[in-house]
Amino acid sequence: MNNFEKNITFVIVCFKSGHVIEKCIKSINSSIKIIVVENSDNSNFKNYLENKFLNVEVVIAKENLGYGKGNNLGISKVNTKYVFILNPDVRLQENTLKELYNAQLILQDNFSVLAPNTFDNYGFFSEQNNNYHDEIIEVDYVKGFAMLINLKKVIFEKIFDENFFLFLEEIDLCKRIKNSGGKIFLVKKSKVQHFAKQATENNLNIELCRNWHWMWSLFYFNYKHFGFFIAYKVIFNKFLSSLFKLFIGLLFFNKKKILIHYYRLNGLFNAFLRKRSWLRPDNI
Repeated sequence: MNNFEKNITFVIVCFKSGHVIEKCIKSINSSIKIIVVENSDNSNFKNYLENKFLNVEVVIAKENLGYGKGNNLGISKVNTKYVFILNPDVRLQENTLKELYNAQLILQDNFSVLAPNTFDNYGFFSEQNNNYHDEIIEVDYVKGFAMLINLKKVIFEKIFDENFFLFLEEIDLCKRIKNSGGKIFLVKKSKVQHFAKQATENNLNIELCRNWHWMWSLFYFNYKHFGFFIAYKVIFNKFLSSLFKLFIGLLFFNKKKILIHYYRLNGLFNAFLRKRSWLRPDNI
C-alpha cells in the first residue's frame, strides 16, 4: 500500500444493502480503512461486517438519513486527506486506485474531486475539454457512486447539502466546488463496475420513494442554483407528462402507474411549496 492509499478512507452509505456490500468491500484493499454508514438500526449488520472485515467500521444511523446526510456522518469520522465516496453496488478493479494515484501525481494534487470511469464510459464526458494526457479530463460534474474527494481542497462546513435526501446531491456538490474555483476530473483508465439500482432491495415502496425524491430534488436543485423561473421551466414538461400518465393509469386501472405518477406529482408539489424532502420508504 503506497502513501496515496494510506491517505484514503472509504465511506459507503447503505440501506439494507447486505446482499451486495460484501462484494464491494472485498474489492477494496483490506489495509484501507472503510466506514460504512447503515441507514437503519440493524445492529446485527454492524456486528457481522465488523467481525468479518477488520478494516471496516460500521456506524448505525438509527434512521434513514439518505445519501447526503449519511455521507456527511461518515466523513465526520474521517482523519485522512482523502475520502472515497462509494456506493455499495460498486466494485473496484485492480487498476482503480493505481490510475487515480497516477492522476494525482500528474495533477500535483491540484484537484477537488477525482472520479473513476465505468466500463461503458460516461457518455457526457466526450464533449469536455482541458484534457491531461488524453486520459484525465476536467469536467463539470461526476456521478456520486464513486468519487474521491480531496478534503484539503473541499472545505465546506457540510460536504453534501442535507436538504437532499436522494438524487442530485453529488451534482450539487460539484457545482458548489466549481463555483468556488475547484477542479473536478474524470480518470478514464481508472475503472469501476457499477451495478445500478442494486444497492437496495427492489420493492414498490422504494420505487415510489425514488420517484417522489427525483421530482423534489430536480426542482430544489434548479431553484437553489438558477432561481424559480428556471426551476419551473425544467420541471414543466415533466409535470405535464406525469399528469398525463396518471390519467392513463386511471383510465386503464393500472395501480402501479397511478401510484408512481401520483408520488412524482406529490414530490414536485412539495418542492414547489418549499417543503422539506420528508418522504421515507417507511412512510409509504
